[in-house]
Amino acid sequence: MTDLVRVEVQEGIATIRVDRPPMNPLDVAVQDAIGQAARQVSADKDVAAVIVWGGEKVFAAGADIKEMQDMTYPDMVDRAGVIQECFRAVAHIPKPTVAAITGYALGAGCELALCCDFRVAAQDARLGQPEILLGVIPGAGGSQRLPRLVGVARAKDLIFTGRMVDATEALAIGLVDEVVPAEEVYATARARMQRYVGGPAYALRAAKEAIDRGIETDLDTGLAIEAMQFAGVFATGDREIGMTSFVAEGPGKAKFEGR
Repeated sequence: MTDLVRVEVQEGIATIRVDRPPMNPLDVAVQDAIGQAARQVSADKDVAAVIVWGGEKVFAAGADIKEMQDMTYPDMVDRAGVIQECFRAVAHIPKPTVAAITGYALGAGCELALCCDFRVAAQDARLGQPEILLGVIPGAGGSQRLPRLVGVARAKDLIFTGRMVDATEALAIGLVDEVVPAEEVYATARARMQRYVGGPAYALRAAKEAIDRGIETDLDTGLAIEAMQFAGVFATGDREIGMTSFVAEGPGKAKFEGR
C-alpha cells in the first residue's frame, strides 16, 4: 500500500480508501495500489465485505491526464493490460463490494465503481465516461462493464457523448443502486456491507462467481456453472450449520463460521 491508497479493516468490513486530494486522479501508482489493495482484501479471511471509497468530497475524477498526455502508443500497449488487471482485481474480489460515491466518478473513476457489486451515490454525485472528449475511449473496462450494467444503447449514449449524469439519472438507468445525502454515503455503504459480516463466506463467494461468470455465457453453460457452485458449497461447514439450524429453529438464526 501507499499513502494514496489505504486498506482499513473494522469489524469485518474493509475499506479501500483512495486518498489523493483534491480530485483523486488515478495515476499509474494509484492504479497499481488499487490492484494490490484488492488482492489483499481478497486474501484476508477476516474481511467479509469491502467498500471502495474516495472520501467525503470526491470518489475519483478520472485518470491523470497530464501523465497520460506524454504516453506513446507503445507505452499504452504495455500499460493498458496492466490497468485492466488492476481493476479486474477489484471486480474479482470474492466478497460483496460496494462503491461509496461522493462528488465525481468520471472516466477511470466511473470504471472503478463499475467493478463493484453495488454503488451508493451522493445526491450531488456526477458520473460519466468523458474519454471521447479527449479523443480516446474508456480503457479500464468502461466499454464492457457499462453496457452490461445499463444496456447497450444507454452505454453508447454516455460513451459517445462523454456527458455526465447526475445521481437521479444514474439511479433511473441502473448505474447506481441507491442515492442518499452526501454525508450519509459512507455510512449507507457500510450498512449494506454489514449484513454480510458473519454470513456464510463460501456460499457468498460461490453465489458471486455463479452470477458473474454465468452472465457472460449462454443459459445452459450458466446453469452448469451454478450446478458446480451449488454442489461445491455442500463441502463447507457453514452448509451443515445453516441446514441444521433451519431444521431446529427455522430460517435466519444460523451462526455461520465462515468455513
